[in-house]
Amino acid sequence: MTYPSLLPPGSTALEKALEQVAAGLLEIPTPVRSVWSPDDCPIELLPWLAWGLSLDNWSTSWPEGIKRERVRQAIAIARRKGTAESVRAVVASFGGSVAIREWWQSEPKGDPHTFSLVLNLDFADAPASAAFVDQVIAEVSRAKPVRSTFTFTQGINTQASVGLLAAVRPTIFARLSCMAPAAT
Repeated sequence: MTYPSLLPPGSTALEKALEQVAAGLLEIPTPVRSVWSPDDCPIELLPWLAWGLSLDNWSTSWPEGIKRERVRQAIAIARRKGTAESVRAVVASFGGSVAIREWWQSEPKGDPHTFSLVLNLDFADAPASAAFVDQVIAEVSRAKPVRSTFTFTQGINTQASVGLLAAVRPTIFARLSCMAPAAT
């Protein structure tokens, strides 16, 4: 296809050819919106999107759901970095939940600028490995207030059902009458 020229009439054949090649590049589809969306981005481009959103940590071993959630939460975590809310958001992006108790909430009061966390990783695809938990702890260390230190406890979510089991056994009761023998 030939595009209308914007060059002056005295242009060389090479300049006109280069103009046509450059104009043809405008027809190449560029799905910018979908590439910058964590939900629509192709999985092979997701690490680059994470890098563009300044995620500090990335692992190719994570399941796709965790990768997309980490990218989805990147801006919210960066906005609140240094707060308890950012720690909760980091753990949530890994598919878990956390209970945070700060030093002033414990009884007796703990050392200033310390907190304890109980971490439950209950994401269905989350790998149950120590390396994965270490990655979560490293991200919590990046998101927490810089002056604070924390103790870590890993919790576990379990489900159980309690049922009532009863058995019926037919029983026959007989009344026995006993009489003492008469004394003679």
